[in-house]
Amino acid sequence: MTATAPTQWPGADGQPLSCREKLKMLAENHAEARQALQDVFEDAVLMGVDEAAMRRILADLVAGLDSPKRRA
Repeated sequence: MTATAPTQWPGADGQPLSCREKLKMLAENHAEARQALQDVFEDAVLMGVDEAAMRRILADLVAGLDSPKRRA
């Protein structure tokens, strides 16, 4: 696995987040999400799904995530 968490996380105001606890949680979430997506990707490819198609499917999945700000 080569993708690492960003070194900076942009805040809603455009400025990078600086709270260490938030940065730690974001890095942990990034690692967990990456591992989960890697597992899903590998399973699909090993079951015969085209790699390029699976990448598109996963990208569409991320693009379709609901924003918690829209629920309010």
